[in-house]
Amino acid sequence: MKKLKAVVTLVLVVAVVVFAVQNSEVVKIQFLIWSFSAPRALLVITLLGIGFILGLFISSLSELKNGE
Repeated sequence: MKKLKAVVTLVLVVAVVVFAVQNSEVVKIQFLIWSFSAPRALLVITLLGIGFILGLFISSLSELKNGE
């Protein structure tokens, strides 16, 4: 099972890197009153990292609730 998880993770990382390289155009980002420009690749990688951290956080909270 650990090998499968490692392979899936590696495939996802490669896919994100390929996507990021192909999408290096600068885009304008607006959120409420904030507005800035950044390369699309940086935005994708940043959001992926935030999602990964949130997933780890939620997973650890779930384990604490179950007493494991």
